[in-house]
Amino acid sequence: MTSAAREIPPIVYLPCIERVTDPADAVIELRRTKDGRTALLAYSAFDRFQRCCGDLKPWVALPSVALEALHRADPFDLLLLDVVTPEGQVPGE
Repeated sequence: MTSAAREIPPIVYLPCIERVTDPADAVIELRRTKDGRTALLAYSAFDRFQRCCGDLKPWVALPSVALEALHRADPFDLLLLDVVTPEGQVPGE
């Protein structure tokens, strides 16, 4: 296990495209970086998610072990933890 993998908490909060009543229906939001890579934003605590993405952004909580399956289903190049989303750049608000 890499040192980065050890830093991921057991539960992560992920931004979604839209609100859903059943978490199984959630579509996780992936972002494109300036250099063209695909990034998954993940948050280590719900208060950090709210602080970084706002109160209105849809979200889902997943065990971090589910990130591997998520990557297989919808590949991403980067996993960014606790990144602040600049004001005005939060889709879904």
